[in-house]
Amino acid sequence: MAMSVNAKVVIVGCGISGIAAAQRLVNAGFQHVQILEATARSGGRVKTGTLGDNIIEIGANWIHGPSEENPVFCLARQYGLLEPDALTPENQAMDVEGHPPWVPNFFSSSGRKLNAEDIYPAQEMFLELMSEGSKFESQGGEPWACVGDFIRSEAEQQAAEKWKDIDAATRCLRLCVISNMLKVECCVNGAHSMDEVGLGAYGLYKTLPGLDCTFPGGYEGLIKNLMSELPSDLVTYNRPVRCVHWNNTEKEENSVMIECDDQKKIATDHVIVTVPLGYLKKHHSTLFSPPLPLHKLHSVERLGFGTSNKIYVEFDSPWWDADCEVIYLVWEDEDGMLDQVPDVQRSWIKKLFGFTVLKPSERYGHVLCGWIAGHESEYMETLSEQEVTHTMTQLIRRFTGNPTVTPRRVLRSQWFHDPWTCGSYSYPGKGCSAQDLENMMEPLPTKGSLLQPLQVLFAGEATHPCYYSTVHGALLTGWREADRLISHYSAISTSEPPKSKL
Repeated sequence: MAMSVNAKVVIVGCGISGIAAAQRLVNAGFQHVQILEATARSGGRVKTGTLGDNIIEIGANWIHGPSEENPVFCLARQYGLLEPDALTPENQAMDVEGHPPWVPNFFSSSGRKLNAEDIYPAQEMFLELMSEGSKFESQGGEPWACVGDFIRSEAEQQAAEKWKDIDAATRCLRLCVISNMLKVECCVNGAHSMDEVGLGAYGLYKTLPGLDCTFPGGYEGLIKNLMSELPSDLVTYNRPVRCVHWNNTEKEENSVMIECDDQKKIATDHVIVTVPLGYLKKHHSTLFSPPLPLHKLHSVERLGFGTSNKIYVEFDSPWWDADCEVIYLVWEDEDGMLDQVPDVQRSWIKKLFGFTVLKPSERYGHVLCGWIAGHESEYMETLSEQEVTHTMTQLIRRFTGNPTVTPRRVLRSQWFHDPWTCGSYSYPGKGCSAQDLENMMEPLPTKGSLLQPLQVLFAGEATHPCYYSTVHGALLTGWREADRLISHYSAISTSEPPKSKL
């Protein structure tokens, strides 16, 4: 349905949700759409970089659940950005429920490669408990406030029953594996600890079928293709927004005034705010005038937003098996099932759960991607590249038992200290519920107000009710808010009386 809409729409942020909203509005016939982007680039948390000659992802890594229901997958396929493997019906039908069946190698802090058979029972128990933990959202009556407490108490009980006949060393090792798995989940959830992830809301997250896949040419290829379909002058870069003045009661033409950092003021009818939740948490009090309504503010506070960083390490030759896809580092002194270290500065590296292996090696050579979340990962960002390289070298030498292994290159992400992001992505915090995600996406002014409706709309991954923390979630929210405006104007145009010919 093409209409010609004269209403002005300003979108704050040129990440994928902002781009998606703009594209939808322009295609529907909105004549005055503008994106204000604080940085010099598009893409937000989709950010591709290089390590030597290799293309690597500094931000978003995978298409999670590449199947027909996933708009990111459909667009990537349309633009020819994926490998044939990712496009097969078998790949799309594989439902891994967020845990891809990667071939693992396990190394221990005493420098030995562990026998996977000794470890599988711990992994299996952990995955069953995680799956059980996601059911409280629909059943209610969760026994603990957070996922961490639930896992620990259940694992302790089950270990005492199921593993009572095995030797103490193996039992201890399995509990250390559970600590490692908790650290994996910290990275998956973008949380400092699973003690900060609410158990009641944990099951809100939904997965899509399909075996996670990557972009051989980099995730930013998707951004470039989407941007190429927008008018070239639609985005203004290096234009941070200082304050959104909404709720304008004076009968002016436009109900919203956007004040930029450079003092420039832009009058508009609607603004779609797509800033990351981390930025919103830090700046909401100055970003909106009047402030956000209390119920919305409480939801911003209850939702979690943490940091998950990557440390890429390149080697001359592999020290892992040829078929290995993920390497887990098991500390043998962590049978307390903890996912945070007592002394961040001295032992931050213990939070790094291990590495994913960049495949195929013909393309990447021998490159690993280390994963680390939480305050330890925030501290890592403050160190020099030299310090990070030194610590990674010591770690790998310790776990492989090989004193000569030396990385060729190291590169890390620093999302916490990025002033426009302030972390990685959202998760449901303790005391969080589906209502909080509803509140996140609710436009201002709220229903029942006599003011001009839809002045401020909200998009971005943290506003999706079940695909939060994903690129497809972010994209869908951009479309959702654009559609909200499109329906608003199509309702107006159908209810207007026909104009007189006189």
